[in-house]
Amino acid sequence: MTETMTPPTRPSIGLALGSLLRADATAALRSRQTLILNLIVPLLYIVILGINDAKKHFATPGAVVGLGITLGLMAAGMLGYSMLVAADRTAGVFQRLRVTPTPTWLIMASRIIVQLVSAVVMSVVAIVAGSIVFGTTFPWPQILGAMGVSLLGAVMFLCLGQAIVALARSQGTVNAIGRLLYILLLLVGLLGASNLLGETLQHIAVWTPVGALAGLYDVVFGAAWSGDSTIAVIAVPVYAVVLGVVGVRFFRWDPR
Repeated sequence: MTETMTPPTRPSIGLALGSLLRADATAALRSRQTLILNLIVPLLYIVILGINDAKKHFATPGAVVGLGITLGLMAAGMLGYSMLVAADRTAGVFQRLRVTPTPTWLIMASRIIVQLVSAVVMSVVAIVAGSIVFGTTFPWPQILGAMGVSLLGAVMFLCLGQAIVALARSQGTVNAIGRLLYILLLLVGLLGASNLLGETLQHIAVWTPVGALAGLYDVVFGAAWSGDSTIAVIAVPVYAVVLGVVGVRFFRWDPR
């Protein structure tokens, strides 16, 4: 009489996702870098401009809050997310996870969900800080609209971070490219928003990820619709789709 071997059963999607979410959320909460990038960056920007009377440079306090959230999302996606994925790939975390019955798409989905939740929390904190610094109250429709824009912006910058870690194999290269792009986009975003580059370069800045997302926040927080707003509505989803395709197509689970 022979015994039949029963193949191991794959755990349910809900059980696997729950386990991954707990692990990824715990790692994010324990990461000092995540705290700095997700909270300190936008808060510092909002507070510093508030102290220096930002109304001289921006049309509304909402524009300052929107650009602050944009910079926080950019830091979290391009630096925090990409460096975390690169570090785990170098340490062999992904290789160990891939030998488990967990679907590979679920491994990345868990990390992205944690990042999106962090983006919403960061946006709420930034809006509260902006209300305190500028002594104003944002209506609920603007707050809810900002949450939607934050999710869209988080997806765009996460796709950018995924593209960086897909095209650069070594952890050091990912860190270097992420920091360089962050500085370049930061300068373009800040200078373009403050109109220090002139009208021509300001319009060019609108097409960048920073300028486009900041333009969406401007509309959400009450600015009049303009041609730049139309560009922003088109540019942000296009960036997300193109960068997402690159990030998925060229990503490798091992550093070799």
